[in-house]
Amino acid sequence: MIPGGGQPNMQQLLQQAQKMQQDLAAAQEELARTHVEGSAGGGLVKATVTGAGELQGLVIDPKAVDPEDTETLADLVVAAVRDANNAAQELQQRKLGPLAQGLGGMPGLPF
Repeated sequence: MIPGGGQPNMQQLLQQAQKMQQDLAAAQEELARTHVEGSAGGGLVKATVTGAGELQGLVIDPKAVDPEDTETLADLVVAAVRDANNAAQELQQRKLGPLAQGLGGMPGLPF
């Protein structure tokens, strides 16, 4: 609410929204450039994803490869990717959370 019950300055609100949108876009670009790592099996399998959650790399230690037990290797790969994605989500919350909260405080926006 505006103190004194006056109408909000629409130009000011639009400028504030535009700045927040620019800040959000910059944060999303930074996330896309940032890499985080997850691992499983005590580091036998390591996955690297961007802060946006895009898989960029996968490293499998030869000790994790057993031709007789490919299911365990598959489980380790899934766990490593999941771990990396969890790290990416935490990074997203740190980077985007404050921006989303700021947008939610603006009247007329559906956040």
